[in-house]
Amino acid sequence: MDVSMSLWVATVLGLSALIAVDFFIGRKPHDVSIKEAGTWTVVWIVLAALFGLGLLFFGESQASGEFFAGYITEKSLSVDNLFVFVLIMAKFSVPTHLQQRVLLIGVLVALVLRAIFIAAGAAIIASFSWVFYIFGAFLIYTAWKLVQEARADEPEEEYEENRLLKSIENRFGVADKYHGTKLFIRNNGKRVMTPLMVVMLAIGTTDILFALDSIPAIFGLTQDPYIVFTANAFALMGLRQLYFLIGGLLKKLVHLSYGLSVILGFIGVKLVLHALHESGVHVPEISIPFSLAVICGVLIITTITSLIASKKQAEREAAEAAGAGEAAGDAPKDSVEA
Repeated sequence: MDVSMSLWVATVLGLSALIAVDFFIGRKPHDVSIKEAGTWTVVWIVLAALFGLGLLFFGESQASGEFFAGYITEKSLSVDNLFVFVLIMAKFSVPTHLQQRVLLIGVLVALVLRAIFIAAGAAIIASFSWVFYIFGAFLIYTAWKLVQEARADEPEEEYEENRLLKSIENRFGVADKYHGTKLFIRNNGKRVMTPLMVVMLAIGTTDILFALDSIPAIFGLTQDPYIVFTANAFALMGLRQLYFLIGGLLKKLVHLSYGLSVILGFIGVKLVLHALHESGVHVPEISIPFSLAVICGVLIITTITSLIASKKQAEREAAEAAGAGEAAGDAPKDSVEA
């Protein structure tokens, strides 16, 4: 897709305007209701759909298909990121009325960092086509690792601050409590960060790790930097509302890691086939419509099986609790008879 500089500027300005509207509407710290989160989730999904349909309307059918495939992939990977966001919020004991502000700024930091990753990835791909082999192999390895982690069924780990975040904390210092929406305060004459600033940086810098698999994944669906950027932008900007909407549902998506591993493995194979094709080897290439069908199909199946498995697990736990209650209730009777 041939994208002019004016279109790039218009797109960035348009996204910035949408982000500004989102910020000013929810600028006052408050507890986000399910209704508010649901409304804004729908708004961002509709905006993404309109953008994709707009590409189709202006004759960019391939770009439209690539955008939808990339958007759905990034959205599904971002849902997995929410698990870590929950751990970060718990680690820093973020007050509920400040969480929406934390997520907004944290996501903006993540978007800027991803833009840098996307620019670097596009430059590397343009100069070295063999990088597709590396991207493909990395995604297949990541898919295998996700399956191994899911099968391990280890207890939930606590969030640990990365080295970059620790170095920033050591450099500026951190206040011992939250001070509303302030990011810096004066403490004994020294300017220090508040915990709010720390948790914003935690979410933004942690996204660097997520980008290591999501950016190669979307480059496996399209090599157009414009499509890669816009798909990431729409997926990330709807993430804040999604956090509040499905926060309680996350634990029920027990098969999400398996679904994401299938998607990443599939895209990894697609990248390797593309690399072989670019090298002159006659191999079949996977089309965007087929990729879109596979991604959507895997997510639907994963969601259904997760909810079924969660329901059965809840029924087993309820039955076990009822059995334990009956046993406890019978114990005194037996002792009296004895």
